[in-house]
Amino acid sequence: MRRFVRLGRLGVRQRAAALLRKLASVACIQARCVHTGDGSQLPPKSGSYAPALQGGCAALLFVFAALLSGCGGRPVSDEMVIRAGNRSEVQDLDPHVVSGIAEFRALGALFEGLARVNPETLEPEPGVAASWDIAPDGVHYTFHLRDDARWSNGDPVRAQDFVFSWRRMLSPALASEYAYMLHVLKNGRAYNEGGLTDFDQVGVHALDDQTLAVELESPTPYFLSMQVHFSWFPVNPGVVEAAGPIDRRGTGWTSNGKHVGNGPYMLEDWRPDEVLRVVRNPNYWDAEHVRADAVEFYPISNEQTEEREFRSGKLDLTYSVPIHRIPVYQAEQPEVLVIAPYVQTYYYRFNLSRPPFDDARVREAFSLAIDRERLASEVLKAGERPAYSFTPPDTAGYTAEYRVGQDGDKARALLAEAGYPGGKGFPRVEILYNTAEFDKVISEAVQQMWKEELGVESGLRNQDYKVYLDAMSALDYDIARSTWLADVMDPINFLECFLTGSGNNRTGYSSEAFDGHIRAAYAEPDAAKREADLQAAEKQLLQDAPITPVLYMTQKFLKAERLKGLETNSLGYIRWQDLYIEDTK
Repeated sequence: MRRFVRLGRLGVRQRAAALLRKLASVACIQARCVHTGDGSQLPPKSGSYAPALQGGCAALLFVFAALLSGCGGRPVSDEMVIRAGNRSEVQDLDPHVVSGIAEFRALGALFEGLARVNPETLEPEPGVAASWDIAPDGVHYTFHLRDDARWSNGDPVRAQDFVFSWRRMLSPALASEYAYMLHVLKNGRAYNEGGLTDFDQVGVHALDDQTLAVELESPTPYFLSMQVHFSWFPVNPGVVEAAGPIDRRGTGWTSNGKHVGNGPYMLEDWRPDEVLRVVRNPNYWDAEHVRADAVEFYPISNEQTEEREFRSGKLDLTYSVPIHRIPVYQAEQPEVLVIAPYVQTYYYRFNLSRPPFDDARVREAFSLAIDRERLASEVLKAGERPAYSFTPPDTAGYTAEYRVGQDGDKARALLAEAGYPGGKGFPRVEILYNTAEFDKVISEAVQQMWKEELGVESGLRNQDYKVYLDAMSALDYDIARSTWLADVMDPINFLECFLTGSGNNRTGYSSEAFDGHIRAAYAEPDAAKREADLQAAEKQLLQDAPITPVLYMTQKFLKAERLKGLETNSLGYIRWQDLYIEDTK
């Protein structure tokens, strides 16, 4: 009973706080007050406004805050709110149709899978499932869901919800970029590719409301760790179906007032290109250990703007740090600068569907002309390392044996062989990248290297993140900057991106030899033989060169000293419910 009362008061406070913000916003619109999201106001950016209106706005905030305090809550200004930069606007809040890191961060606050991972050790821990049993064959799993697992609207989270969600994720019509992640399920690939239409033959079944039986195609040691990825998250069947067909995107169920999740936080306000605000979910099974009242994600694509917001105290956590500011923080304020290991590769994609990059000689020439050592040591200087393979070294004990190189003479010879001696006659191509200073700096440096080594001219094409992703998916580019951050700590997670038809391929690359090596690795129980398959796949990929690795990345961000509970890890995983603000006054 005590727990019920506490959560009830929490819900009242959140609803009252939301009402306060909305009422204050309406009352102040004529005065053009600028809100920070926590009930406070910033000075107008320009123009002259009636002092009476501004005073009335402030008075209204004071009155409602006092009323809120009097009804058992606390003023909005006393909310514990974590404000985080999130680089770009999220594609959606539907975990089955997104693919980026910005989405990974936000969805981790709104949803939870069968298991979650310890942010310090990266070992799987119980999530929606309180426990599980693994059969000796390593193929059969039985998950036991919690009695108190609830959706944010109060519905119980049932085993049937996972069956529904995984069927949706694998439905061919949804065309999810990450559907291949679920190919580890028995017959998952066959259903996703349309060769099988009876989902009952796929390896997931609800034995009852709280027991989920899973059968895999073959032993997959990292299967539990995969459950922290949004592709495996459940969605509420009733909410999704009420909005339209389950295999249709953009039906509106993720909008304000409609979104339902099962994570530690729930959606309160999503204003695209402004803020995504999530508040504590009173129905979350572990609500008593959720530290902050709210998290606000700000899609600030300009790194310098984000850094200024941090310095002014408007952000507690940034997504990144401007390159030129890193030495300043290292010298003057090292306590707020975080540079940590990351299992992430920065690379360039080539569009194989049209000239000139339909010619493997041209792709290899462009790869050989990149001076990765100079990029790491002279351009970036934040612990990045030159990348000569796609999979970072020592990923779960795996290090690629085959490596790309740097060789200007060979690059020029290959380009001449392809019909462009000294770069003559080579068409002007463009490097596509999303809006970010970091990507611009790297692209300009590589652009100059290609001009010096190959004699070719290339332009820069900068796009908003969503438009950039759409362009890559539509193969509407020549060269595109990309990164891959490991979803799970296994080398196959890097290599499987380039399977024929993979939603994350985005190059037009298709190789029976490469696909065969990956399929063999999926099914191989012997560790040594599996590594041989992975080595063969990586060699094939690098020789075919639909991509070229450039750098192994580091995490670089700013964290306010008052923000506590953040554990850095090589996957960049943040358990938002652990974060809190420590009052330093």
